[in-house]
Amino acid sequence: MRALVYHGPGQNSWDTVADPVIEDATDAIVRVDATTICGTDLRILRGEFPGVKPGTVLGHEAVGEVLEAGPGVHHLRPGNQVIVSAVSACGRCRECRDAVFGQCTSGGGWLLGNEIHGTQAELVRVPFADHSAHLRPHNVPLEEAVLLCELLPAAYEVGVRNGHVSPGDTVVVVGAGPVGLASGFVARLYSPRRVVLVDLSAARLETAARLGIDATELPGTMIADLSEGPGADVVIEASGEPDGFVLSTRVVRTGGHIAIIGVHGGPATLHLESLWRKNVTISTGQVDTSSTPWLLGLVRCGDLPVSGLVTDTFPLDRTEDAYEAFAQGTTTGALKILVRR
Repeated sequence: MRALVYHGPGQNSWDTVADPVIEDATDAIVRVDATTICGTDLRILRGEFPGVKPGTVLGHEAVGEVLEAGPGVHHLRPGNQVIVSAVSACGRCRECRDAVFGQCTSGGGWLLGNEIHGTQAELVRVPFADHSAHLRPHNVPLEEAVLLCELLPAAYEVGVRNGHVSPGDTVVVVGAGPVGLASGFVARLYSPRRVVLVDLSAARLETAARLGIDATELPGTMIADLSEGPGADVVIEASGEPDGFVLSTRVVRTGGHIAIIGVHGGPATLHLESLWRKNVTISTGQVDTSSTPWLLGLVRCGDLPVSGLVTDTFPLDRTEDAYEAFAQGTTTGALKILVRR
């Protein structure tokens, strides 16, 4: 098969590699009909995840068709259309029983495109398939289904839920990339008073405004008013940048929440000299994708209109071009990029 292979920091190529095979009874082989690129993939390419070995097929999000299922797979069969979760869950360990799949202690967690070959390929082996793949309803198109692999669960679980967004809140999202914008969409399910999206990219803020986020701006007057006034009830830090974290601590109100959803590849400064008396809660976390069935129901019924998050589409054999387009999103406004057969 053909796949995008990581060869070390700054190096990847579209190569011919061996087809995946069933290795464990709970595996399934899925034909990839659509995949996408995550900011974490760019960080891997920059060398920020040294645990990813050269020779690994990248990618951890996929929608496709089950071609083969191991004897231990009981809920899927060949021909099923599925959404492959970015996180693999054994379904048996204590963490999985508590729906904390990202912390699975029996061989699961973030495997695809990290510890094993990933989804930016024609075929992918899905471990623990019964617990790590979801049937795709016929009325959920590829460009919406692929958002359920990781993006929407991360926005909800790590951003909105950890941040305790509630009716009437002022919510500030720092970072207008795909996960930041998705956080704004999901936050609106909880009837906040307003959602303010902040970014240094005017192009991405224009995209956010076009998709209906309440308020968007470059760090400026509104943020200054919030930091000098009552502040935001919830700040979702989705930039993954040290300055984004510092801005979050300036904007949050006394007793407010900061939910860190951006993946930080380096240290960030915690200004305890100004925070120690504010009773601020700061949360971090890896996505578990335990919320995928609930979110899938919302998307299926049209209660979470997210199709606008996919701004570009490339064929699978142009995955390298898709990476370049995604990396330029801050200047072009590109958000999620669909890569399909």
